[in-house]
Amino acid sequence: MRPSAKPPSTKAAAKPRRRASAAPAPRPYHHGDLRRVLIDAALQLVGEGGPDAVSVREAARRAGVSPGAPFRHFPNRAALMNAVAEEAQRRFRAEIEAVLAEAPTSDPLARFRCLGLAYLRWAMKNPTHFEIISSRRFFDHDMTAGVSQDNAELIDLTGRTLAEAFAQGQLRSSDLKQVQIAGRALVYGFARMNIDGHFPRWGVADAEIERTAEGILDLLIEGIAKVPGKSP
Repeated sequence: MRPSAKPPSTKAAAKPRRRASAAPAPRPYHHGDLRRVLIDAALQLVGEGGPDAVSVREAARRAGVSPGAPFRHFPNRAALMNAVAEEAQRRFRAEIEAVLAEAPTSDPLARFRCLGLAYLRWAMKNPTHFEIISSRRFFDHDMTAGVSQDNAELIDLTGRTLAEAFAQGQLRSSDLKQVQIAGRALVYGFARMNIDGHFPRWGVADAEIERTAEGILDLLIEGIAKVPGKSP
């Protein structure tokens, strides 16, 4: 007589079937202001790799959110770069205002010098941010009213400062527009030379750049200032 087949084990059958687990619910965004965090992340990317390093996807990764999360605020890279330019401009304006708050109110030519020095120092400390707001390659000026308005207000502030200096007899020339453009050309050109790495070939070491900037600004002030007792 053949032995009967061993009955199958009932352990598996006795084990209760586990229900398939549901997909985890998405975690709520914990920063509170996703738009702000994305802009800050993009500014970090600019500081590390320049404007070309910015992408919406990488900003999302830095912010710790899914790749699709930013698109409610920034549907494309251009929109994110516009916001980055506005924030960089806001920080630049804040630097200017902080310096002017300490400048002598009774000496407009000294305030004009403070304006130029604040411009240069900010541009040298934040070269990639300066490159964004000073170039039309990285954002759409027509879509960033804040940048355009800030620029216009700073130009107007500089013009009024020079007008006060002329009224007080501090300037040699009455062509204030020419003086203003000369000042802007100097600080902008110096900042661009720094960004483009020109100073080593001129024998200016990194540690000397700020002192050199201050020196050439003083040369400009000396050139436009009216010498007491001397006619223009």
